[in-house]
Amino acid sequence: MRIDCDECVMQHTAACLDCVVGHLLRDALGPIEVDREQAAALEALADVGLVPQLRLVRRAVGE
Repeated sequence: MRIDCDECVMQHTAACLDCVVGHLLRDALGPIEVDREQAAALEALADVGLVPQLRLVRRAVGE
């Protein structure tokens, strides 16, 4: 899974404050790649409240 905040409609909104990217990956430069195992681990951590959910909402093509 590719996570790129520049592709998210929620970028620069309050949602960013409660997104796993902002908490764990804020020092990443540019887009990041998360494999299935890493995505599953992040989801499991979020499900038990240890980190926020991924709030990524991709922009529509041409937006």
